[in-house]
Formats: sequence, C-alpha cells, structure tokens
Amino acid sequence: MTHDRIHARKPTHDLDRWSVGTIQRIDTQDGHCVVAVETDAGETVELVVTLAIRELFLSRLEIDSHESPIGEQVWYRQHGGQA
Repeated sequence: MTHDRIHARKPTHDLDRWSVGTIQRIDTQDGHCVVAVETDAGETVELVVTLAIRELFLSRLEIDSHESPIGEQVWYRQHGGQA
C-alpha cells in the first residue's frame, strides 16, 4: 500500500511538491489513520497514513497534549493510498 505523506511543520525541501491544508478530522480505518484536510480552495482531501506516522505528526504539532488537532495546519503530499 502506498501511503500519503503529512508533516506538522513546513518542509525544508521541494516546497513545490507539498500542499497545505487544515485538519478537519482524524479517523482510524482498517488499521490505518485517515486524516481529512481542507485545502485553500475549500476542498476536502483524505490522507491515509500509518498509525505510527499519525503519532509522529501529532506529537510535532504546536499544541498541548489535551488540545484537539482539529483546525491545525499541516503540509501533505497525496500518493493515493487506500485504507
């Protein structure tokens, strides 16, 4: 399975290959994490990442552990992963 890429911080390389979105929701499906982000154009993109990547990018968001990641900005590359 090909997974999408997601970062909590602005990437330092190949910036033209990354898109920016705002987290709308985070779900678990079939042992993977599905992160729905809203694009600048108002569209919803669903990103499929591993549970380990979910924990990594959530830990790097600049929020306290008790705060929700909903509404936080992330950078992503969609590779068409399917859960």
